[in-house]
Amino acid sequence: MIRLTLALLFVLAARLPSDAQQIGQNAPAGASTPATFSTSSQLVIETVNVKDKNGKAVEGLSAKDFTVTEDGAEQTIRFFEFQKVPEAVETEPPITAPTMPLRRLPETQIAAERPGDFRYQNRRLLVLYFDMTAMPPPDQLRAITAAEKFIRTEMNPADRMALMRFEGGAVRVLSDFTDNRERMISILQTMIVGESQGFNETTSDDSTPDTGAAFGQDDSEFNIFNTNRQLSALQTAAKMLGQLSEKKSVLYFASGLRLNGVNNQAQLHATINAAVRAGVSFWPIDARGLVAQAPLGDATQGSPGGKGMYTGASALAVTTNFQQSQDTLFALAADTGGKALLDNNDLAMGIAQAQKSVSSYYILGYYATNTALDGKFRRIKIALNSGVSATLDYRQGYFAGKTFGKFTTAEKERQLEDALMLGDPITELTIAMEVDYFQLNRAEYFVPVIVKIPGRELALARKGGAERTLIDFIGEIKDDYGSTIQNVRDKADIKLSGETAAKLAKQPIEYDTGFTLLPGKYKIKFLARDAETGRIGTYETTFVIPNLNKEEKRIPVSSVVLSSQRVDLKDAIYNALKSKDQAEVTNPLVQDGQKLIPSVTRVFKKDREMYVYLQAYEPVATSIQPLVAFVTFYRDQSKVFETPPRSVTEGLNNRLKTMPLRFDVSLDQLPPGAYTCQVTVLDPAGQKAAFWQAPIMVVQ
Repeated sequence: MIRLTLALLFVLAARLPSDAQQIGQNAPAGASTPATFSTSSQLVIETVNVKDKNGKAVEGLSAKDFTVTEDGAEQTIRFFEFQKVPEAVETEPPITAPTMPLRRLPETQIAAERPGDFRYQNRRLLVLYFDMTAMPPPDQLRAITAAEKFIRTEMNPADRMALMRFEGGAVRVLSDFTDNRERMISILQTMIVGESQGFNETTSDDSTPDTGAAFGQDDSEFNIFNTNRQLSALQTAAKMLGQLSEKKSVLYFASGLRLNGVNNQAQLHATINAAVRAGVSFWPIDARGLVAQAPLGDATQGSPGGKGMYTGASALAVTTNFQQSQDTLFALAADTGGKALLDNNDLAMGIAQAQKSVSSYYILGYYATNTALDGKFRRIKIALNSGVSATLDYRQGYFAGKTFGKFTTAEKERQLEDALMLGDPITELTIAMEVDYFQLNRAEYFVPVIVKIPGRELALARKGGAERTLIDFIGEIKDDYGSTIQNVRDKADIKLSGETAAKLAKQPIEYDTGFTLLPGKYKIKFLARDAETGRIGTYETTFVIPNLNKEEKRIPVSSVVLSSQRVDLKDAIYNALKSKDQAEVTNPLVQDGQKLIPSVTRVFKKDREMYVYLQAYEPVATSIQPLVAFVTFYRDQSKVFETPPRSVTEGLNNRLKTMPLRFDVSLDQLPPGAYTCQVTVLDPAGQKAAFWQAPIMVVQ
């Protein structure tokens, strides 16, 4: 493994108090100190549906009729309760008179259950969750209307409903569980249609409308993580509901939820695990209903433009994007025990489905004998004792909690290693990553890995009057068979100046490392930990290193790196290599004493140049042959700007005949917005070519 440079763009602004609390002071002589005893336990709650062969709930069972094991160890049932939820009850008379809306939306919280509190016994708990950031105004209105219709006409006396809304980056509880229909309708009527817009995901393909609008940066270049924020909000809602031991169903109103490739897999996994752990099932409802749209979209968006309108590419992209936005809704429902309502205009039907799914069930509680908060999966098995024949439905296990306490150095190291092996990703920090490849010889490839973390999410430590940021890194690469091929363990203790630390809120930090790999398919998992607070972020993705030796029809080329910054190695705050010469030999992004910093999010400012770097290879040529290359920018299938063709005649006289291709592109003539950047490489002598494309954003 080859370790490279940690480049700090702008780091850490928040200041901690200089007078840190002193811990472990000696008590005065003769002072009486009371003895203190401490213990820890973890209460595990399981809801179990027990039905006979006819599908009816089996009643009259006791704790003695159940056997519970966790990872093979039998557990003692300490809490047992039967929830008799009516399966068929006459609905209350519909509310027909208009309800006076509240003057302003209230904000409350989900009240936890207290010992002896039976307010939700034999009740059905439903949560109406509105993702206002993911629905355009017509869909918001449709969702609110459907919720109001259900409350007016179909709500049962056994139902207790809560209202939640996600807006402005926060989950707001508008109403705790209640049966007061007039109050809930008043709150729904007060919700403003059209608020919290501007955070929905945008695409950059043949379906993108030609609006000519500028693109504004969102959360310091991390607009690609809008989906992460939506999933994280669902995770927060699930944790709120985890305070209640009964079954909870979350009716999630959204206009689809589209993943950004593999960037959101860790957060999706964490959200689902949090829901399972809290006993929450998601019932997503696609607020768009049954869509019969025109092939190129309706009148709410502009025309895509370009030749894609005539080749069918635009229509295909519209359909593909719509289907992908529903796939995530389906996954949330299937993995938590719910059901997604898709392609149906009667949105209230989705609420009714969740209502009917909750029937009588048993609640079993036990204190786990394994009290380690290691975040590992605990498998649960529940069985009925002999003499009772029925079908049981329950969650098959849960992930234990994770804590970061006052660990020793060895314990902190073990905690980070355990976090790497967890099946439940920790997503307390936001991480973006780019993985590239460059051919070193006929067999090996150098793979630089670039990680970007928002600086505002890290904490500052004070040591000797100086501000420092402390970051731990750990990662591993596995092959297609699950075997670990490479790994990395690194840490950075970086001293900052006051001026640099003050820019934390707006700029991220960037770390890079590198590996030497053979062609093949790999999976990388990378963790970063704020060593001051213990908060951890996880990034997982798969990548493929092609075998360029088998490329015959096209010019073999490496990954294309887009950047807006070069850093002198002598000015690097942290350098894992021993010398500048070593860095230049091992890393193709380091040349002439300068390090090229890849732009992970590919967002560029107009007033700065964009650097383009790639390598072309001519292994079968007896000598280096001239190549012609240029960079083109497209917007809505139309060419906006193209660099003059550049003839490259100089290269590395090695066995691969490596030809480095560099471009310095000025973006001041491009209007702000989304573009497709294309790099074209031509071989006039060999009659071959190579093309590479990727979406970018240009901002003011």
